[in-house]
Amino acid sequence: MTAQSLFIAVAVGVVTGVVGRLLAGRSRSVPVWLPIAAGVAAAVLATVLAWMSDALRPGLSDLAILLQVLFAAAGVAIVVATADRPEPARRRSPVGGPGHPARKGQMR
Repeated sequence: MTAQSLFIAVAVGVVTGVVGRLLAGRSRSVPVWLPIAAGVAAAVLATVLAWMSDALRPGLSDLAILLQVLFAAAGVAIVVATADRPEPARRRSPVGGPGHPARKGQMR
């Protein structure tokens, strides 16, 4: 694995993260940095896996770039799809109901 392959992995991850964030739209409450970080991490993971599978071949291969793009796209898609889950609504008991102390001067 070379510095060039890691630099390309970071670039692929950043570009994929930005594109994924733009495609998600403003209606999703995903932080801007989260898809970018997921894209970079997935692309670097793909680079490591490609290097491990083809360690004797010098330089960057087409397989490594293809894996970087696929892994980064999958990572960004998973993050964007799961990061915007709203919390379930909590039910509030009426004042004086179970779980709430009675008001001062109010009998239970």
